[in-house]
Amino acid sequence: MTSRLSRLRFIDARRTAGPVRRKVRSRGVPPALAQHEIFYSEDVRSAAQMLGKVLSPGSLTLFSPGERGFAASLFGVRLRDISMLYLDLTVAATLDIPVLGPYFTICMPTNGRVMCHGKEITIEANTVQALVTSPGPGVRMEFGHDSPVLVIRIEEPPLAAHLTRLIGRTLPHPIAFEPAFDLAEEAAMRWNTAVQLLHAEVYYAGSLVQRGQGIGAIEELLMSSLLHLQPSNYHHEFTTPVVRAERRVITEATDFIEAHLSERITLEMIARSVHLSVRSVQQAFHDELGLSPVAYIRERRLTRSREELTDALPTDGVTVTSVAQRWGMHHLGNFSVEYRKRWGETPSETLRR
Repeated sequence: MTSRLSRLRFIDARRTAGPVRRKVRSRGVPPALAQHEIFYSEDVRSAAQMLGKVLSPGSLTLFSPGERGFAASLFGVRLRDISMLYLDLTVAATLDIPVLGPYFTICMPTNGRVMCHGKEITIEANTVQALVTSPGPGVRMEFGHDSPVLVIRIEEPPLAAHLTRLIGRTLPHPIAFEPAFDLAEEAAMRWNTAVQLLHAEVYYAGSLVQRGQGIGAIEELLMSSLLHLQPSNYHHEFTTPVVRAERRVITEATDFIEAHLSERITLEMIARSVHLSVRSVQQAFHDELGLSPVAYIRERRLTRSREELTDALPTDGVTVTSVAQRWGMHHLGNFSVEYRKRWGETPSETLRR
């Protein structure tokens, strides 16, 4: 269990097998998660410690101290930057997390209700209204009896990077979502459809996700759906983007870079693609993204390399050299140095995980 939690960044749907034997039969676990148990405990303190490793450190208390029937179970899979979790405490209990880490969650009770108290807000999460949490100030969640929750967790840096690429400029403030997500609205059906697609890809053997492919596309669908549907401090800009010359240049230039990322890219090629001078392109990148085109290309190549190394299975025959060369990083020594500086570990360490 310890090794499973320590790797978590969460567990990987394609690498996890042999769940812990249950003492109490699990109830209502989504089929895609049924074979991916992270922990099971009938001890409140132990359950709190495990939840602290998966989410953020906090406390867990029973509504009625000494109540029988407590059995905490957590199931989950992680793709790359998005995780799907299922938490069941069985009885009425309070989970108090003082500070939320660098991630967003969409908490969707599949039965019962969860009263959520945060900074200046109190909402009820239930089968038609979800709770959306953002990094920072904590939350107290009061689970009703028999109120399991399906949780979609999205890491903050990838979501911020995704939004930055979509709107074509750096984010002056962290993303913050409104906490109440109305799942009964017609528009929310698109979110439900995206979650169902994630579930199906994790569940069915031979799916693209099970083969280590298509992960980025599904994660981008979920992130874009959340940004489009849920009000946030960037919602208006995301849904009704301002068309400025500089923003247009960045959008077209980054689209060109993304399409040719595995090839040789020069500043002159980027400039021709947007019909501007090299100097104008450099200035637009500096003004809108706060970095040079060369730095942006390097960042995207390092990101794509990490994605491929993270997704690789031992049977794939993937090597660090092949990945580096595929993404235009032909000097292996420089690649390893830049990779470690960016991600805090060597490419080989990522591949072996």
